[in-house]
Amino acid sequence: MPDSPLVNSDLQSALAEVRQAYVDRNPRSFARQQEAMEAMPGGNTRTTLHNAPFPLTVVKGAGCRLWDADGHDYIDVLGEYTAGIYGHSHPVIRAAIDKALDHGWNFAGRNENEGKLAKLIVDRMPSIDLVRFTNSGTEGNVMALAGARVFAQRKGRKGATKVMVFHGGYHGGVLYFVSGGSPVNMPYEYVVAPYNDVEGTRELLRKHAPEIFAVLVEPMQGSHGCLPGDPEFLHMLRKETWSHEITLIFDEVMTSRLSPGGLQAKLGVIPDMTTLGKYIGGGMSFGAFGGKREIMELFDPTKPDHLPHAGTFNNNVLTMAAGVAGYGEVYTPEAAVVLNARGEKIRERLNVICEKAGVAFRFSGIGSMMTAHATTRPIRTAADIASSNQDAKELFYFDMVAAGIWIARRGFVALNIMIGDAEADRFVAAVEEFVAARKALLRPQ
Repeated sequence: MPDSPLVNSDLQSALAEVRQAYVDRNPRSFARQQEAMEAMPGGNTRTTLHNAPFPLTVVKGAGCRLWDADGHDYIDVLGEYTAGIYGHSHPVIRAAIDKALDHGWNFAGRNENEGKLAKLIVDRMPSIDLVRFTNSGTEGNVMALAGARVFAQRKGRKGATKVMVFHGGYHGGVLYFVSGGSPVNMPYEYVVAPYNDVEGTRELLRKHAPEIFAVLVEPMQGSHGCLPGDPEFLHMLRKETWSHEITLIFDEVMTSRLSPGGLQAKLGVIPDMTTLGKYIGGGMSFGAFGGKREIMELFDPTKPDHLPHAGTFNNNVLTMAAGVAGYGEVYTPEAAVVLNARGEKIRERLNVICEKAGVAFRFSGIGSMMTAHATTRPIRTAADIASSNQDAKELFYFDMVAAGIWIARRGFVALNIMIGDAEADRFVAAVEEFVAARKALLRPQ
């Protein structure tokens, strides 16, 4: 942590100090940003990774560590926003990719691993009878909605043209409902409901039921701050959608890692369709959508009225090989239990530190996913997340980076399986030092 007279002064002065220290420590990353700006808007091709005053450039990853262009090393607790669950260059996945490369790629044909990966998913995810692959979780959600809409039409629900989503929901770059939505969203008509509000959402569902063909929901909102869905809320969605013949879609692109069968299995709420992505492709580009047989058979090309679903890289050789190795051999059901138990213990330790210090700082989440919030409120609703002091969270980010902890600017953490006791202890110690050094700036309001 910084050691200067400004450590416990006012928040804005502390932020100015850590920003300047960041600039001074990272001249090579700054130079890489300047070069990138010559060919990309803002030097950026992935909005999430933009950080002011500039993002750090990563040059190497190994195990659970990263190195930046200026030679600093970090414990990676971000895990590529849940996609990097295996750490970096896991030997089992590396061997599978090397083997695949030895036999060539881009076949324009089936390969031996796609059926194997599909069977692994079907066997583990309770809601999935049949599955199809995409290149990202975004594509998985787009295709799931397309299938659900046609399914409603073929069931005679011609007036069902709307999707229910939730404030704070994130389902990919074109289905974005954090901070009021996005102008590049898919051009559906949306009914935007309050997450975790049982009565408010039930009322909206019943009012608009004839117009709604699908409810798309994360069983824990990831990008909105690891906001867990209340079991009562999710069970209500299951009951209401069932009674109104609305397709319930769980976006488990992030949360499928939280138990051997996803968060749906942990909570006992089984949707009609599920979308997947991130780590299931072995850390490569991957997405999927699957669900009940009667819905997924709409995409069966042996049927005369099937729906088209093309995609050159849906079954690409490298992802299929990495997925079979990663999901089948590395992130086994047993490994899922171990990783998420570790995450629960870490989050508990962090919250005990914050509570004992009496600061407005807490960590929400489930298992191996968590997010820091500069508030004393339990994180159950959007209002609880909105109560977080954003300047304090930014200070946390810069202090973590200075301490060698690779974390998201928004305070998001997704643990990987390469993190052991020593790395967990170092992360906890860094947070404890932050709380001690910044206590005067983290007082409850």
